[in-house]
Amino acid sequence: MSERPSWEFDEGEELRDGRVVLKSLGGGSRYEVFLVWDDDLFALAVAKVLRPDQAADVKALRDLEREVEVLNALSHPALVRAFDAELDGPRPHVLIEHLEGPSLRRLIKRDGNLPLEQILPLAANVAGALQYMRQEGFVHLDVKPDNIVMGVPPRLIDLSIARTVERAAETDGPIGTDAYMAPEQCVAAGERGTIGPATDSWGLGATLWHAISGEKPFLEGWGEEGAGRFPQLSENPLALPSHLPTGLAALLHELLDPDPAKRPGGAEVVERLEPILAGLPSKARFARRGSLGT
Repeated sequence: MSERPSWEFDEGEELRDGRVVLKSLGGGSRYEVFLVWDDDLFALAVAKVLRPDQAADVKALRDLEREVEVLNALSHPALVRAFDAELDGPRPHVLIEHLEGPSLRRLIKRDGNLPLEQILPLAANVAGALQYMRQEGFVHLDVKPDNIVMGVPPRLIDLSIARTVERAAETDGPIGTDAYMAPEQCVAAGERGTIGPATDSWGLGATLWHAISGEKPFLEGWGEEGAGRFPQLSENPLALPSHLPTGLAALLHELLDPDPAKRPGGAEVVERLEPILAGLPSKARFARRGSLGT
């Protein structure tokens, strides 16, 4: 595969006046991500920059604009925040906060399955953020371990494919990250139910399943489409550990129900996690309608 076009910034080079690139943080097919120093904020931040071959692409620019609109519309303790955006310059980008801490994916890769004392407060934080998004009329559509930063509190990041509930309902799949996509994300609009808030419940369930068991809930797919690529369209999830507290395994299975109407929403997830977490030996606690902690 050929290398993706890169800006190839040197350390200390300005992304724009007063915004200095410190180092690369990686990226994907459409974006490069950089740690920057911003003079206006007088702080470190993260710049998500369209790659050179995307900087003048009408669709890429419109998608970046939509991401900025979503970021500006939302404000929640467990969601990443945006500070600025430059959509018309030679290097279109959005400036978001720099979050300390590893991703959940990195912790799973390093440690395998994680302790419930760590996972359950994380689950409640993310479920709370998803409930907030639902109340504000938005869905995330890419809940996965890569998109959770394990800070205090844990934060849900990357709203690049987030959209309004109305727009989500009209979206044709596939859209998202294969292993964490609800059945309705894997197919054309309407074939397996409507994409919406329940789709994020599935992503949360798949993410928690991975963190609790150390394995993704379904075997890796193959092929380009259909049940080959997406085993969640036809298979049952793999087994969970047998030692889980009463009620937790049932909740995870319900989050992965093929029928969107049967999946618990974020508020119900928090309510059902509360007594499970209260019963752990560590006596970790979280507030039903407030901050989470131990």
